[in-house]
Amino acid sequence: MEGLTSTTIRCVGGIAFDPQGRLLLIRRRNDPGSGQWSLPGGRVEPGETDKEAVIRELSEETGLDVIPGTLVGSVRRRPYEIFDYACEVQGGVLTAGDDASDVRWSDAADLAELEAAGALVDLLFVTLREWNALPRT
Repeated sequence: MEGLTSTTIRCVGGIAFDPQGRLLLIRRRNDPGSGQWSLPGGRVEPGETDKEAVIRELSEETGLDVIPGTLVGSVRRRPYEIFDYACEVQGGVLTAGDDASDVRWSDAADLAELEAAGALVDLLFVTLREWNALPRT
């Protein structure tokens, strides 16, 4: 993993599953990855901790209230250093908002179809597989 620089933008993402083992995904409204499916998340604002940013971003993009847990992994995508955390959904109503044009729960078959169609952001499927974070069903 490359080190953080003054031009690196720190971001967070949330890896959340529903009781059926389906993964929470958002369709990105804006670049990078406009129109593609991704994990919900975004930039860490000045003075915010990663966990505060995860709570805010998932609420803004999905309408869900989450409790962030352990760091699952991190990736570097151009200037973005993204830290993805396991999240437990505590409430809220699933609704696309902010940078998300759509939101869904994705099971294993659905995620594989999105990957085959090129509808996921680059390397998401491979990364989730490496982290053992694919949908359980």
